[in-house]
Amino acid sequence: MVCLGNICRSPLAQGIMQKMIDDNNLDWEVDSAGTGSWHVGEQPDERSIEVAAKYGINIAHQRARQFHFPDFENFDVIYAMDSQNYIDITRQSASEEEKAKVKLIINEVHPGKNINVPDPYWNNNGFEDVYRMLQEACNIIIEKNR
Repeated sequence: MVCLGNICRSPLAQGIMQKMIDDNNLDWEVDSAGTGSWHVGEQPDERSIEVAAKYGINIAHQRARQFHFPDFENFDVIYAMDSQNYIDITRQSASEEEKAKVKLIINEVHPGKNINVPDPYWNNNGFEDVYRMLQEACNIIIEKNR
């Protein structure tokens, strides 16, 4: 799960997916990262922590990290939160196989529509909407890949 700073959208996506993995007893690994390095080592945004907690998910233990080349080897699928993150990630790929691992997460809900998960950082009310979007996408990912 990758967004820009790894403090708003991708930590929520990681938390939602981890809860679903646990609830379904799946042997999957999920992580999150940011394409930028501004927040490396920081907790998720307080508002992300709050909206996750509202739904029984604790993401306060997560720490931001930057996406790096070995992630292509370590993960089967890399979900970008928006088209700019998609571009930034695919530019780091060394092959078509690596590039093919990168997907826009909301395309799981609306295939081929290339809809972005909006960055809620500047909109306090946006965190709830982002949570709902990510929950729907994660549900579909679980159902398709169980």
